[in-house]
Parts: sequence; C-alpha cells; structure tokens
Amino acid sequence: MIKHNCGFEVERGEAALVLTLYGEIDHHSAVQIRTEIDTLLLEEQPRKVVLDLSHIEFMDSSGLGLIMGRYSLMQKLGGELMLRKPHERLVKIFTLAGLQRMVKIEDAEDDKKEERV
Repeated sequence: MIKHNCGFEVERGEAALVLTLYGEIDHHSAVQIRTEIDTLLLEEQPRKVVLDLSHIEFMDSSGLGLIMGRYSLMQKLGGELMLRKPHERLVKIFTLAGLQRMVKIEDAEDDKKEERV
C-alpha cells in the first residue's frame, strides 16, 4: 500500500521561513512537495529557510534529492538552507550522502546541550 500523506506547514518568522514537513517523502510525493516549496521560495525569496524534518516518518532517495534541490535553489537566491531535527535514521542517510558538509543540520539534542551551558 502506498501512502501519499506528505505535506508541509509554513511559519514565517523574522529570521527565517520555517517549513515543517510531515509524512513520507518518496518518489510519489516528492514532485508535488518540491513544486509547492519552489513556488513559495520564488515568491517570497527568504534569506533563510529551515526544513523541519522532525515529523518525517520515511524518506527515500527522492527526499534526499528534494533537499539537495532546495539547497541549490536557495544558493541561487542568495539565501541559506538549514535542516532541523531529523530522526537518527535520516541523519545516517545524510551522512552517507555527505549532505552535512553543505547543509547545516540542527539537532534537538544539540539544542538541549546548548541550553544547559
């Protein structure tokens, strides 16, 4: 059974445009979500975009392509892309792909450590 429950919510802040993604990102959902995000980014042209991945249940290589494409678009727009709170299994995929060398990945555990200092 194929689930098509991927989407995102938008939060506009002074410092960044935060897109909270949820559900599963696979080759079926990546095209639609990419189109919607690109339209938003081209219209608003934010300086910083944060993709909150804390609600992503599954991601295949299409999800990695989605992130890389948004990174490239933000570079062209003169902005920055950051990932927030990906699950450990996604971090493993990002590490294997070398994504963390290009895109800052904010981890919930790192946030907690900084708050204690």
